[in-house]
Amino acid sequence: MKTGTSGLHLHEQLMLLALRDEKGTLESKASMYGYALGGAILSELTLGGNIRIASDKKKMVDLVDRTRLGEPVLDECLDLVASAKRRRQASDWVGRFARLKKLRHRVAEELCRRGILQDSEDKVLLFFTRKVYPTINPGPERQLIESLREAVFGDSETVEPESAIVVSLANATGLLAIHFDKKKLKERKRRLEQIADGNLAGAATREAVQAAQQAAMAAVMAATTITTITAAR
Repeated sequence: MKTGTSGLHLHEQLMLLALRDEKGTLESKASMYGYALGGAILSELTLGGNIRIASDKKKMVDLVDRTRLGEPVLDECLDLVASAKRRRQASDWVGRFARLKKLRHRVAEELCRRGILQDSEDKVLLFFTRKVYPTINPGPERQLIESLREAVFGDSETVEPESAIVVSLANATGLLAIHFDKKKLKERKRRLEQIADGNLAGAATREAVQAAQQAAMAAVMAATTITTITAAR
């Protein structure tokens, strides 16, 4: 699914939020960006009618339509759901999507093809090279951030479904605090809760917003718990 304003997939928008514009590397606060991408993919498959997420506490995912979408990352994730031997919870799928092989590079390279980022390399410790994706066309990200600003700090009784999903996922995974003052975000806590609950996105997409945000938070919590346990050993 692409928004009417930026023309970007939801996972592409979240990738832009996670990258440093000039250096093209991940922001230091973007350690959970993969779960934001995973939640965005889950949302896109839901809004596209490919999967359905149960409205109960377990949030089990069911395949509805296996028709491919013509976008490699989304199609690979849809194939994973279609070939699964058993039903899984939304949070499980967010985690699996987040661990997709070379996910960051694949999404960034698509943004390069769109002329927004540039595929480049830099040296680490003088000897090693790594792929980086500096911004060459800042327009789409500026437009994205402005739409998020309106959603979070505005007082409209409705928020575009796509903006609601991006705000919820970015907030749950720490990406929102990269672009907006943390204190000001704290002051808008109630507004962010309303967006995450899907109450401002409209009945048609409320469950998709709720499920993606809850699934991303569950996946982040699980990953944090595993990291903590491992570090304590």
